[in-house]
Amino acid sequence: MFSKLIPALLLIQALGWTAAEAADRSLALTIYNNDLALVKDRRDLTLKGGREELRYGDVAAQIDPTSVHFQAVSDASAVRVLEQNYQFDLVSTDRLLQKYLDADLEIITKDGKLHAGALLSFDGGSLVLRETDRLVSLERANVQEIHYGKVPGGLVTRPTLAWLVEGKGGTHATELSYLTTGLSWHAEYVAVANAASTEMDLSGWVSIDNHSGATYKDASLKLVAGDVRRVEEQRPVPRPMYKTMAMATDAAAPQFEEEGFFEYHLYTLTRPATVADREIKQLALFPSTRVRCRKVYTYDGARDAKKVHVTLEAKNSEEEGLGMPLPKGKVRVYQEDQSRALQFAGEDLIDHTPKDERLRLYVGDAFDIVGERLQLSTSRISDKVSESSFEIHVRNHKEEAIQVVIAEHAYGDWKIIKSSLEARRKDSGNFEFTVAVPKNGEATVTYTLRQQY
Repeated sequence: MFSKLIPALLLIQALGWTAAEAADRSLALTIYNNDLALVKDRRDLTLKGGREELRYGDVAAQIDPTSVHFQAVSDASAVRVLEQNYQFDLVSTDRLLQKYLDADLEIITKDGKLHAGALLSFDGGSLVLRETDRLVSLERANVQEIHYGKVPGGLVTRPTLAWLVEGKGGTHATELSYLTTGLSWHAEYVAVANAASTEMDLSGWVSIDNHSGATYKDASLKLVAGDVRRVEEQRPVPRPMYKTMAMATDAAAPQFEEEGFFEYHLYTLTRPATVADREIKQLALFPSTRVRCRKVYTYDGARDAKKVHVTLEAKNSEEEGLGMPLPKGKVRVYQEDQSRALQFAGEDLIDHTPKDERLRLYVGDAFDIVGERLQLSTSRISDKVSESSFEIHVRNHKEEAIQVVIAEHAYGDWKIIKSSLEARRKDSGNFEFTVAVPKNGEATVTYTLRQQY
């Protein structure tokens, strides 16, 4: 009367899965920064002719079903789509039990006992059966096997796209395209600075993170860098759980071609690549290149009382050794110690950086340089005007002379009416001094600021 729980392959057959024969197939994958990818799946399908059903069971589990588009590309009139369905009622023990509520089944417990009857209810810890003359509650942890009478309809083993089509018999080139979440990429950079911090060797990588629930074998791969607008809304799409990801690394030399696309930048891999499910794949974005840079010390006493920030600055230009659009990502900075061993110096996040723009990496805070900012006085000139005087000290405990940029801020309509060093106005609310500090010495800057509110 009963049969054992049918394995996945037999279940597919039992559900009557049929798909048109795919004589040829190619994949194209475009991945965006913000957890989004466009999948294009081209197949040569052999159709019988007339009305028939097509099923694709190897699509991404996190597909957006409202974005699906299916068409015949060789002859638009060869295949006409009558219906399109997205099926995601996946087979699981709980879904089978839910289908069997009030129906008969058999349960064998770990002690070898057989219980047969109608399933009345179940939860994560127990099942309740109505046997011939009694109710039985069984702990799910003690269940060895569950036997079902027949395979219930409507269940699938993986998310499936199904179409009812009407078309001509023969082989036709078709294309399925859709958007999916669970795929994203980001850039990562390694900068190795020389001892004087006047040059650094910069290399770029891209990391592709695939949680989409599908593997894309030998796909044509494109990466879009830029902030693409998306409209978020709630939709009933399953979010499967994933196991720990594997790591795949490809350290080939220059292999991406860059081009402008709309208001973004497009990076095309010059060879096919397989992006496996539950995997992080790393690809070289560009080989190591030497870039001129400089170290900048900045003291912003109004925001950080004592710390002096250390920044490496470079211009993203061909003249300085770079000159390509850099996608946003993390930059890790290393430098050699006296034994010529590389040590980690710090890291920073950069935003999308066009060519010929300045690259600034806030690496850390200086150990041997200390700042101190004192407000000496403040007075009200009128209800809307005030004057304040400040004294700023920078102490250098290094065995070399340095320059420090002192960053200051102002509000309203302001003016520096007196200062010991000329200030540079950056914008309506910021100005700065560049002060030379001798080795094992100290420098002081004083100024008076008038502000009108």
